[in-house]
Amino acid sequence: MFFFDPTIVILIPGLIVALWAQILIQTAYSRYSRVRSSLGYTGYDVAKRLLENAGLYNVGIEVVSGTLTDHYDPIKKVVRISAANYRNNSIAALGVVAHEVGHALQDAERYPLLVLRSAIGPAVAIGSNLAWIIFVLGLIFFTPFLVRLGILLFSLVVLFTLITLPVELNASSRAMKLLKNYLLMPEEELKGVRKVLKAAALTYVASVLTAVLQLLRMIFIANMYSDRR
Repeated sequence: MFFFDPTIVILIPGLIVALWAQILIQTAYSRYSRVRSSLGYTGYDVAKRLLENAGLYNVGIEVVSGTLTDHYDPIKKVVRISAANYRNNSIAALGVVAHEVGHALQDAERYPLLVLRSAIGPAVAIGSNLAWIIFVLGLIFFTPFLVRLGILLFSLVVLFTLITLPVELNASSRAMKLLKNYLLMPEEELKGVRKVLKAAALTYVASVLTAVLQLLRMIFIANMYSDRR
């Protein structure tokens, strides 16, 4: 009942948006990965220049396997660039790398939402792993406390996605400014970067929507459980 119940339809809008977001990011990234930037810099070059310009000499740069696996590690202070972007001088590569440098700048400036996201990260990791387990156990053993605890834990996941969205949007905004004002990227190339970063942002919008709908589904199931007691 709890795994194949009609409440699953609540998640459909989120799944549709998530699928659409993945199609857009893959399409935009694939398209602009084939367009070389006139700047002549690789992803590594851009990361190095932007970090040095910001005075962040303590931030390392590493290459990681995969595509679109680029990320900034605030604990180890490292910008990790995917192998697909590390030595690539495409518009897409430079945009993605500049975005990750944007996160490094947020960290250096103690950007409030990034600090908050990092602070609740451990609790969210626990919540995401245990929320549904505790919730379902509460339903099976007719324990309202466990049901509410499961909902509370998953609420942390929702909060995390809500905080993550503006953090990512801010990093993209910083990336555009860095490419335009410091590296003097031509406007035509900036348009391509903007499309890639907007498509990436939609994936975070999808995450928020999916998490919120999942929480609503949990609440709906809990109410059904309560009515049948």
